[in-house]
Amino acid sequence: MSTPEPRVMGRREERTATSKARILDAAVACLVESGYAGATTLRIQARAGVSRGRLLHHFPSRDLLLVAASRHLAIGRMTGSNKRISELGGLPPAERLDRVVEMMWETFSEPYFWAAVELWTAARTNRELRVSLLPEEREVGAAIRLGLDRNYGPDLVAHPRYPQVRDLIFTSMRGVGLTYALEHRDPRTDPHLVIWKDIARTLLDVQ
Repeated sequence: MSTPEPRVMGRREERTATSKARILDAAVACLVESGYAGATTLRIQARAGVSRGRLLHHFPSRDLLLVAASRHLAIGRMTGSNKRISELGGLPPAERLDRVVEMMWETFSEPYFWAAVELWTAARTNRELRVSLLPEEREVGAAIRLGLDRNYGPDLVAHPRYPQVRDLIFTSMRGVGLTYALEHRDPRTDPHLVIWKDIARTLLDVQ
């Protein structure tokens, strides 16, 4: 069976996709720079350079827009991470494990993490936002775990303690990452990095 040719978008579809991407990029920037309260539709609209009608056509509510923006940013980050998998394949298990831990930790100083934190905090007291955000977060979380599994490699993933190690380090990093909201420092020198690597090597029996 022949592979169908990819469908070429018409000019109207291209304009729609472009304006939607501009809105999402603007929403991401406003969310990261100004927080949930400061990411107003008026500010996003001005930054995206679109009309009010165009913004509402794509995103009828502010919360739906911000949830979509967080997802947009997460997908972009995961796409970038997937491109780096090839550099890990030829490394010995111990070196690969250390590099994966470092790559995991890098994500907790990226815009996606802080955009997500803003939405999580707001969702605690905003039921409508929580209802919209929860299924997206579950889907993104599953994609993140799948990406980590590919990074660690099949030999480490096969270890019976691997799921617990992966989740333990990830949740620990999220907690440590939050402390950077109060104190700006170089995450590359964080003392927890050594601890996370040591825990992973010990529990996964990697020498």
